[in-house]
Amino acid sequence: MQRWIIPSCEGARRSSAAGSGLRRAWRGLGFAVLGSAAALLICDPALAAEDQALGRYLALECSSCHQLSGASAGGIPSIVGWPEAQFVAVLDAYRRKEREGQVMQAVAARLSRAEMVALAAYFGTLSPKP
Repeated sequence: MQRWIIPSCEGARRSSAAGSGLRRAWRGLGFAVLGSAAALLICDPALAAEDQALGRYLALECSSCHQLSGASAGGIPSIVGWPEAQFVAVLDAYRRKEREGQVMQAVAARLSRAEMVALAAYFGTLSPKP
């Protein structure tokens, strides 16, 4: 499994010593266990804030096509305000090539499960703008 670390985002990844140790311990877990644990951890406010900060950083790539205003444009759907579980499930489906779209398949293939959860946490906090 390939793991990307984004150096300029290290501040967003910092949390309490317990949170950092927990993250290191998770690196060796399988995707099924990690997915279940990530869904539970999103309830922890400190980790949710950390995920949102990382998601905000990662969303720069997403916002080149998807509008942060919540508007759909040129056939590209809005991803603002999606439920987090649905967001991760859709990215997973693109990664497994169960959904059509070469660009999204390539983007999803580069994302780790933790990065998908972070993006879901960030986009889930946004509201469509009038």
